Amino acid sequence: MKPICFSFLLLLSFCLGCRAQQPPVLPSWALGPFTRPQPVRPVITPDPQQQFPDPMSGKNVAWMGHAAFNPAAIVKDGKIQVLFRAEDNSGVDKIGAHTSRIGRAESTDGINMKIYPAPVCYPGNDDQREYDWPGGCEDPRVAVTEKGLYVMLYTSWNQKTPRLSVATSTDLVHWVKHGPAFKTAWGGRFRDVSSKSASIVTQPANGQLVIAKVNGKYLMYWGEYFVNPAVSDDLINWTPVLDDKKELLKLIAPRKGYFDSDLTECGPPALVTGNGILLLYNGKNAPGAGGDTRYPSNSYCAGQVLFDKKDPTRVIGRLDQPFLYPTEPFERSGQYAAGTVFLEGLVFYKEKWFLYYGCADSRVGVALYDPKKR
Repeated sequence: MKPICFSFLLLLSFCLGCRAQQPPVLPSWALGPFTRPQPVRPVITPDPQQQFPDPMSGKNVAWMGHAAFNPAAIVKDGKIQVLFRAEDNSGVDKIGAHTSRIGRAESTDGINMKIYPAPVCYPGNDDQREYDWPGGCEDPRVAVTEKGLYVMLYTSWNQKTPRLSVATSTDLVHWVKHGPAFKTAWGGRFRDVSSKSASIVTQPANGQLVIAKVNGKYLMYWGEYFVNPAVSDDLINWTPVLDDKKELLKLIAPRKGYFDSDLTECGPPALVTGNGILLLYNGKNAPGAGGDTRYPSNSYCAGQVLFDKKDPTRVIGRLDQPFLYPTEPFERSGQYAAGTVFLEGLVFYKEKWFLYYGCADSRVGVALYDPKKR
């Protein structure tokens, strides 16, 4: 009987472990559940055959030869457009040491992608060189106004200080760089402070998601180690909101023992819903007892937080478990083997939600949510 009992205990332990890692039953205010389309695979992968004439070196560069990941997404002309971070093979072989450029792909089904042969935003001999070179242009998020102006917030990386920067376009191909988002705010206090990861608030209008105003101003949530709000009148110059001590106002922060115990980094553009303002974000799990031991140490998992529409600094809901986390081999192998589902792109297309994410700093993945099947 002992071997049978021992086997039973092993089976029970295994089942409980699997059960503990199932995505949570979502509250009514949350978006989802999201599932990976079958067969499960990345939708964008590195391609060393893609070459373009680099204006900085004067040479042809395999601009997405090393990695292709961390995607933004938007719907234009009846197709999903994905703007993704691509790394070349320059620099030493470690995270952040290559040059990044922002590439473009499009799809009519959200899964099979046509990759365009040249990046659309990259370091050049322009007035942003001091911010963009040599690290490049990273981690875009993109949203559009009702008048058709595309606004992209990305990280300018000079391999010294990451800065949240702004670019605008009318066609997603030709971009005007406007420089650091916080360059003028508070007398330039935050121009040279590390900043990244911005989620502009959007709302549904005429069948698409467009940039919204909240209490008379454009609003974005931004930040990596905590979530902070910033406001703008023109979508180019942004002012971080401060607390009563004149420090950055922290709306949410890492929680000990949870999947987001090490950092909370903003994801795709936030969404105004009937319940509030919904922000999808990326939580990094601290190692050991400081994190959630059901998920790998240092992995990036996906969370959701709900803010009050009238007071967009007030949290009224937050998931305690991730609704998406690294499970597939391509999400747990590559530059960041601890695993990532790093959210940056969210679109509503053909009656479904498509959520695009970076996989282990190496590839692009997608998950779908069909509201009719909830």
